[in-house]
Formats: sequence, C-alpha cells, structure tokens
Amino acid sequence: MRRRSEHEHPMSHVNLSKPTVVVLGMMGRAPFAGVAWQVLHYLEGFRRAGCDVYYVEDTGDWPYDPEQNSITADCHYTVTYINRLMEWCGLPNHWAYRAAAQENRMYGLSQAKVTALFARADVLVNLTGATVLRAEHMRVPSRVYLETDPVLPQIEVAQGRTFTIDLLASHTHHFTFGENVGSVASTVPTGPFKYLPTRQPVVLDWWHSGGVASTSRYTTISNWKQTGKDIEWNGELYTWSKHHEFEKFIALPQMRQEQFELALATGDRAVLEMLSKHGWQVIDALGLSREILPYRDYILKSKGEFTVAKDQNIRLRSGWFSDRSACYLAAAKPVITQDTGFDSSLPTGEGLFAFTTLDEILVALDAINSDYPRHCRAAREIAEEYFRAETVIGHLLGAVGF
Repeated sequence: MRRRSEHEHPMSHVNLSKPTVVVLGMMGRAPFAGVAWQVLHYLEGFRRAGCDVYYVEDTGDWPYDPEQNSITADCHYTVTYINRLMEWCGLPNHWAYRAAAQENRMYGLSQAKVTALFARADVLVNLTGATVLRAEHMRVPSRVYLETDPVLPQIEVAQGRTFTIDLLASHTHHFTFGENVGSVASTVPTGPFKYLPTRQPVVLDWWHSGGVASTSRYTTISNWKQTGKDIEWNGELYTWSKHHEFEKFIALPQMRQEQFELALATGDRAVLEMLSKHGWQVIDALGLSREILPYRDYILKSKGEFTVAKDQNIRLRSGWFSDRSACYLAAAKPVITQDTGFDSSLPTGEGLFAFTTLDEILVALDAINSDYPRHCRAAREIAEEYFRAETVIGHLLGAVGF
C-alpha cells in the first residue's frame, strides 16, 4: 500500500480542563441516516476526547417529515427522531431543538438551559455550516465552521456574496473536508479565510461486521439529481449533482461480471429504466435511510463501494473525501471512488482506489478480486489510521487550543 503523509494539524494543549462543546447540526431538518451518522460520530468523538458535548439544532428551517414526505409545521416526528438518536448514543438530556414553525419553541433542553449552555460553552462546532450564528452563539469563544462540502462556499465568497462572507466571518476557525483547499494542489479560491484540513471522524467499534456475510454487490447510497447548486467561476460552469458523473460510467456493469447496486433517492421512471437497461440494480434510498441501523447493515453487507464525486470537487481538485465512504472503509469494505485529489492525504492502491477513467475502475475491480481479504484488511487499516474518531477530534481540538 502506498502511504502518503497526512496534512499536519496544528496541536496546542493550552487548556487542560474538560471543554464544553456544542455541535450545531441538521439531523431534524434532514432526518436521514447518512446525516445522523455524521453527527453521531462527532458527538461520540468529542465525548471520547473527554468533552462535555451537546447537540443543538437551531437552523431556522421547518422540519421535514418523511412519513408525510413534506415540510411541515408539526415537529413531532423530528423531536422524536432526535430524542431516539441521542438516547441510542448515550446522550439523553444533551440535546435541544428550536422549532421555527412553532414560534421558536424549544424542545429537549429548556430555553433557559440552552442560554446557560452557550454562556459556558468553550467550543461551538457548526457542522456543515448549516446554522447562521446568532447573538447567543457568538458568546462562545471558539466558533468552528466545519465544512463537509467545499467549493460552493469558497466561490460564493470570491464572487462577493455577502451572506456567505458574513456566515464564515462569524466563526473563529474554518475546517474543511477539502483537504487540498488552500494548497497548491487545488484551484479552489480561498479568499480571506484560512481553511484547516479535516475529515470525517468514525467511531470504529460501531462498524465491525460482527460476522455479517457480504453480498456480491458493490453499492453506494446517493441522490441521483440535485438542482440549484451549480455555479459559474472564471467562465466555467461547475456542477453539483452526481448524476452527471454516474452517466459517464453508465456502461460499467456490462464491462465485468460484477453486480452494482445504487440506493438512490429518485422516483424518476426514465432514470430507473435507463439504469436497469445498463445493468444497474437500484433500490430506494429513502426507505433505507429512515433509521440508522438498516443503513449501517446495508454497508456492512456490501462487497464494497463504487461511487462518484461532484464535478466541483473533481475539476478543482479539492481533495474532498466522502463521510459515507469513510464508513465503508471502517466496515472493512474496499472503496472505488472518483478522484478529487484526495490521494495527496490518503493512501490508495490497496483497499481504496481513486479513478478518473473507466479503465481505472476495471483495474481496481481486478485488483480487489485478486485478493479480496487483503483489500478488506487494507480498507479497515486506512480507517484506523486516518478516520479514527479519537484522532480526528484530537487534531480539531488541538487546533482550537484544547
């Protein structure tokens, strides 16, 4: 396995007390397992780092109810869902949800307790940058903007979009999954902000297979088509939706005796027929993603992951790597994913493969089939070295002075 050096993370242990950390997220706004796992890994990672950690959702958005498949003023599903997740991870009474649709009524912790929480908190982590910080948030001395989807915000800043500039400027530290952002390896504009590289923390003991037998399918879980986030920069249009990239490799199932299954959020009959015609198997991602354990089982039972990335990350070489792909690695499943420049910070060639062309995908498939157990072990080793929650969170806390 080719090992590449990790980005250096600034470390400074100037505060030896147990910090109070508030994670701002959007589990209720987007009540799907992929979002939930992302948040839960952060919460558990901070707890294992010795922090007193809380989850607060205060985005100002109305909740989505998947049972009704609609945005609704009734937050019963949302509140029940968050409460269930927080109990599952052992943090009951450590969460709050502000219901914008109900005159900002607070669920979970009371408003008084939330106010007191922000008054004593040491670190605020604005996960995905989904929350516009208000006065009580600004009382927290270390305010972390943690970006899981780079490129679009940076270009908006370069274009002078006031909303994005003000959002980022309200934070004291800026972290991004685009590990090449700010380096010569990437052409993503950085503007006045210094971005520190980070990646998804994964609680490794949550992803042991437990003897679950693998299927013969390469899988992934994804949206098919998303609109509204394409952006033009320096005369070039950079797209967000992954369907553009999947279509480039539509013939893949016909090239090897492998099974490829996409768990997709789409009901477009024409899309489903096109994929079926080319040999792709498709299941409903929304049904799979309502609860965290079926989502995890789906990954644990897969042979590996085949997936693509967003054009924005590919062409601008952001170095972005998927939090979902990190879970596949932790589950000891080899990953074949589109090249965004992440091989400058992660090892490739065993357990993890970056591709640009169809031929490179075929080479990766042949390599995995030549010694599947070895590539499974290599995938897990990458997760242990590069995505272990204790390590990732330790780097982040060190960067903000703990």
